[in-house]
Amino acid sequence: MSNSRPHSSDSTAESASLNRGESSARIEQTQWRRPAGVSAGIWRYVHQGSIAHHYDDFVANTPLCELDQKILREVFESIDSTSTGDSQSFSGGDESSEKVFSTNDDWILDLGCGTGRAASELASMGRNVLAIDLSQAMLGYVRERAAVAAEQNTSTTAGKIVPLRANLVELDCLADNSAAGAVCLFSTLGMIQGRENRRAVLRHASRIVRPGGKLLLHVHNRYASLAQAGGKMLLLKSWLRSLVSRDHEFGDATYPYRGLPDMFLHRYSRRELRSDLENTGWTIKEFRLLSLDGSTSIQIPNRLRFVGGFLLSSINEEVSQSLIR
Repeated sequence: MSNSRPHSSDSTAESASLNRGESSARIEQTQWRRPAGVSAGIWRYVHQGSIAHHYDDFVANTPLCELDQKILREVFESIDSTSTGDSQSFSGGDESSEKVFSTNDDWILDLGCGTGRAASELASMGRNVLAIDLSQAMLGYVRERAAVAAEQNTSTTAGKIVPLRANLVELDCLADNSAAGAVCLFSTLGMIQGRENRRAVLRHASRIVRPGGKLLLHVHNRYASLAQAGGKMLLLKSWLRSLVSRDHEFGDATYPYRGLPDMFLHRYSRRELRSDLENTGWTIKEFRLLSLDGSTSIQIPNRLRFVGGFLLSSINEEVSQSLIR
């Protein structure tokens, strides 16, 4: 799931892309079928084929994508070491040479995979990826991208990508300890409505990823609004609304987006994010503060209005605390 660049509505490509989604009338008729954690705006988002069609054009010019791809490679390449020295952190403390990625059969979950940007990067590293998204249109592009990559890549070390349409809140279909790691990027977690629903996603990831496996997670910072005109008033309104409405939490926001009247996003505070991870089976290994444009990591711990988001790597907390670097 992600944003996209404005486009020409009368193009041939646009007309073709609409066939991947549903008509606006049909989307509204199916609002009653929204699964847990999916707001009305997000339901429109996942069924709008044109959004999926222009996803890649948008992210190509988004600084955050270049940064998270770099960190993605750093985080998941480091797991591939044997259990000696520092690399023992990810082997559960076993003195054998067993690795989290001991064979190509180990899987990484790409939670909210969009069109497969992160999944493709992981596959190029030799990881097998279960690419999960609620948008059928997005998954159509994942399949196309995977097919093209398979044709162009003759390397026997390349991983495979398997798309799965599912609601991230309801991943009971996946077995315990069946994956080696997970990624949830581009504020996908923030697109889920309700704190308990967001925690359910993190609990599923902790259950599915075996002890010592990693999670790479990105969310937006709630207080970045203070760096924008009118941001203080928006935060005040959100806080006041959270006091009187059971359906609104401090940090929730809806906004117009590419023809959608009420795109939903929850923006996190640092304290809330830490609490949610620690209460769902994850131990934070590295907590990065991102610049407002997402282009770089910064160190401004006491001036959170200049922090655009948080990018964290965590490990399943069943591994011994003494092994965390």
